[in-house]
Amino acid sequence: MGARTKARKRALDVLFEAEQRAVDPAVLLADRIAQPGTETALPQYSVDIVEGVLGRRDRIDEVLETYSHGWTLARMPAVDRALLRIATWEILFNDEVPDPVAIDEAVELATGLSTDESPSFINGLLARILDLKPTLLG
Repeated sequence: MGARTKARKRALDVLFEAEQRAVDPAVLLADRIAQPGTETALPQYSVDIVEGVLGRRDRIDEVLETYSHGWTLARMPAVDRALLRIATWEILFNDEVPDPVAIDEAVELATGLSTDESPSFINGLLARILDLKPTLLG
């Protein structure tokens, strides 16, 4: 598993845990940075992802709600929701990551961590977002 893949997984862990525990993700992130516990320190890219998602969350959620035909964010599995937020942030707001890589990484993580239907759902939704990227940023 590559360094960025591990960083995405750790960012996913923070976002998922914050939602499950109903705590502010920014507070949980600060806690994980200050006291990583039994794990190694959070990679900087994990911090960048969580901060990026939190900074653009309203826009990210609006895009996801608009283009996830028949699925509200609340109806999606929590892992899928966090993965979609991460990948949407990477696609729309992080020029350092090639868009196909963001999609592939989200699908790969969903394959190992979510439902059997999740990888195809995530792939389809992110492909739609990628197709619409020029209009979403304009």
